[in-house]
Amino acid sequence: MTDEELVELRAQAATGDLDAVAQLVELAGERGDLEELRRLAADGNTDAMDLLVELAGEREDLDELRRLAASGNTDAADVLAELTDDEGDDDGDEDEDD
Repeated sequence: MTDEELVELRAQAATGDLDAVAQLVELAGERGDLEELRRLAADGNTDAMDLLVELAGEREDLDELRRLAASGNTDAADVLAELTDDEGDDDGDEDEDD
């Protein structure tokens, strides 16, 4: 997709075209574009929010997960807990060996 096509798609989404919004979410997910997903999620798109949490979890982006969890996203809180528990388990195992 060219930059011009992307601009047009965003314009269509801004007018309430749900197909355009869905396509933007899909493209942002494929590109790993967290900024686009943040913008779409802020507009209330739950699919964008789900992808944002998923990508942040895959990247182990704790700052992004903390931001999302602080805004009330329970899925982000769960992923954050899993990732930080894993980190804590690694540290705990090392301490037991010492």
